[in-house]
Amino acid sequence: MIVDYIDAHRERFGVDPICAVLTEHGISIAPSTYYKAKSRGRVSSTELADAYAANAVHAVYVANRRVYGVRKLWHAMKRTGHSMGRDQVARLMSITGITGVVRGRRRTVTTERDARAPRHPDLIERHWDAPQRPDQWWVADFTYVWTWAGFVYTAFCVDVFSRRILGWRVMTTKTTPLVHGVLEQALFTRRRTDFRFTSTGLVHHSDAGSQYTSLAFTEALVESGIAGSIGSVGDALDNALMESTIGLYKTELIDRAQSWSGRAEVERETAEWVHWFNADRLHSSIDYLSPIEYETRYREQRPTAASILEAA
Repeated sequence: MIVDYIDAHRERFGVDPICAVLTEHGISIAPSTYYKAKSRGRVSSTELADAYAANAVHAVYVANRRVYGVRKLWHAMKRTGHSMGRDQVARLMSITGITGVVRGRRRTVTTERDARAPRHPDLIERHWDAPQRPDQWWVADFTYVWTWAGFVYTAFCVDVFSRRILGWRVMTTKTTPLVHGVLEQALFTRRRTDFRFTSTGLVHHSDAGSQYTSLAFTEALVESGIAGSIGSVGDALDNALMESTIGLYKTELIDRAQSWSGRAEVERETAEWVHWFNADRLHSSIDYLSPIEYETRYREQRPTAASILEAA
């Protein structure tokens, strides 16, 4: 190639003389042609910085399970030390061809009410912003997942204050043990990390499904000192926060797979998603922090008994 030949000898003879000699021997090339060809292979510092920034955006997107849209990815970039505007993030997302997942509007009712079972009163009444601390209100519900082996059911228990998933379970039947096991796991999660935890006075809210109004589940609440709260049958607003969590679970995990082989696979992938959801996922409703970070900030800012006595 002529450009490579000139590159090999330019230090000794210079570009202009080489071009003149080549032209005299029937290989016509002007110095300007050479320099233009060279410039096409160069990358400006601005282009290089843009490429690095695009790569950083893509890396943070992948690290967060490829679900973030512009708003959350922008906050995630700031958290990782990349100072860039929201519009720049949007442009870099366009360059790399990435988009956030979009939650569907479908609503499937899984509640089966037992008309004969007594119901707890509704102690929440849709005041989802009322809790001022962790373990004031918990909400619970479950959803279905279709697999090649048939339906499996995933149940959750969530702390309203922090949005943290405290308990979850995947089973092939939607009976009382499904929701009872989730309650036990939620209690264990709290007791394992805080020896001062007490469930006395805690409110557990769910819909009026027969699993939550069963005698066995009611007794489990009473034994733990938890007050039961029941909303309406099939009314998403009466358990809106839980519906939101299940919507995210379906959008960010379940619906993104073309198929699921069975309970074991759903259980394994749900465990990974819950860990990310609690430890890393940013939630706009809690100042773009993860649930665990939000609880940690609450504990760090809460005055201790010693500081209260000193202030008095």
